[in-house]
Amino acid sequence: MPTLTANGIRIAFDTAGDAKSTPVLLVHGLGMQLTSWPDEFVDGLVELGFYVIRFDHRDCGLSTKFDRAGKPSLIWSWVRSRLKLPFKPPYGLEDMAEDALGVLSALGVAKAHVIGVSMGGMIGQILAARHPQRVLSLTSIMSTSSRRGLPGPTPQARQALLRRPDNPKDVDAIIDQAV
Repeated sequence: MPTLTANGIRIAFDTAGDAKSTPVLLVHGLGMQLTSWPDEFVDGLVELGFYVIRFDHRDCGLSTKFDRAGKPSLIWSWVRSRLKLPFKPPYGLEDMAEDALGVLSALGVAKAHVIGVSMGGMIGQILAARHPQRVLSLTSIMSTSSRRGLPGPTPQARQALLRRPDNPKDVDAIIDQAV
């Protein structure tokens, strides 16, 4: 897997398609590696004439790990947030948006369509807001701005999203449950 340096850290990345084509930057969600983007999806974008760029976030996959920061407790972080207690993570979404920008810059990409899923959608929003001249469009999938006060999903939506299919080994059952 090739790597590049952006913001002083090593970032693993992968590209597909002709580098002279219109670029699409895929930004995945929390704890997902670049390989989480299905090859069929990437191949479909390439067939449509796009140059696809995927990368591993810091602390994920083959990119630089921040072991000295320790493993965060998501539950404790959430509790601290709800109680409005101070919490200083070693880096934030803004840093990760700058990493995404660094990937584009290191690859010589002036502008790209950005597709982000979940936390990747948040990163994409920050990238587009801070560097609109570098973003051709933003597609934010299953994401939010995370602004306090915004409503969460309805109980019915949350239940539907978290429900396991009757037969988790049956692809058709998984698709039926998801639709």
